[in-house]
Amino acid sequence: METIYTIPINEAFEEAAAAKERGVCVCPFCTVARKLEEDELDRILGASMMEPDIRIKTNEQGFCKEHFSKMLRRQKRLPLALMLESHLNELAAYLTRKGPFGTSPEKGAKRLKALREDCYICGRVAENLRRMLANAVYMWESDPDFVRKVKEQRMICLEHFSGLLEAAGSLGKKKFAALYEDFSDPVYAYLSSLCGDVSHFCKKFDYRFEDEPWGNAKDSVERAIRFLSGE
Repeated sequence: METIYTIPINEAFEEAAAAKERGVCVCPFCTVARKLEEDELDRILGASMMEPDIRIKTNEQGFCKEHFSKMLRRQKRLPLALMLESHLNELAAYLTRKGPFGTSPEKGAKRLKALREDCYICGRVAENLRRMLANAVYMWESDPDFVRKVKEQRMICLEHFSGLLEAAGSLGKKKFAALYEDFSDPVYAYLSSLCGDVSHFCKKFDYRFEDEPWGNAKDSVERAIRFLSGE
């Protein structure tokens, strides 16, 4: 039976299969991750912004440059300003010469390093994506129709293939090998075609091959990066 936990995964795999019919390569887990990020951006600039426990976390963690940019582009400047107000005030109290930074520069440096490496939205997306990958492992075990959807995929990016295998780590050796085979089929097939396309792209810059057709090579560099690192 389909539940709220499996619906987003099924939808992403169906979207990727439909994209395949149009000749477009989409990693279904990248689609899941993108929707998780959109949900977090909506929440943090909406009702969650006023929740005290959320504000404590955003004050402590802050946001990365990418997510600051994405929040700015949503044109919800007041919620963002309110978060920045409390975040900056907390930093000011900590980093003044009369605060912990002044009495222990080492602690101040450690705090700044942690802040530089942290992001509330990145953390939330990563946590929820781990759960989604675990759900995908469960679906693979329990739903033959989902196995069929896996085999219909044209591409699963390397980042999410790695995360899926990590989520499947608790499976027994035999089941893990079977899951690896099912999910690796679209990975290896796409990798093989990608190697040929990137090689052809490089070859096209040799004058001896300038009259050869591009085939699928023109966007191979962009596709290779998406395959290696996700969207």
